[in-house]
Amino acid sequence: MSGSKTSLINPKRVIAALRSPSAQPDYVWDGRDDNDRPASPAELKKALAASVKKRGRPAGSGTKSPTTLRIDRDVLDALRASGEGWQTRVNALLREAVNQGRL
Repeated sequence: MSGSKTSLINPKRVIAALRSPSAQPDYVWDGRDDNDRPASPAELKKALAASVKKRGRPAGSGTKSPTTLRIDRDVLDALRASGEGWQTRVNALLREAVNQGRL
C-alpha cells in the first residue's frame, strides 16, 4: 500500500508505548460530583454481570405442563389468527371455566 499512512507506524515503537503506559491517568476525579466518580472494580464487576444477556428462553413460572390437545382445525386457526399470546388467552379461558365450575 504505497502512500498509506499505516506505513508510518513502527511496530517496535507501538510495542514500546504499550509496555510503558503514561504516568498520568486518563481521568482524574476532582471529588465534586459523585456521578463523575470512576467506578470501583466491584461496581464494574456488578455492572458487567447485570449487562450480560442470558441466552435461551426466559424462565417460565414452573407451574405449567406441556400437553397434547386435539382441537378442530377451524378453531385452532381462529385462535392462532387472534395473534401473539393465543395460548395464554386459551389458558385464561380454561381457568375461568374451571373457576366458575363449568368444567
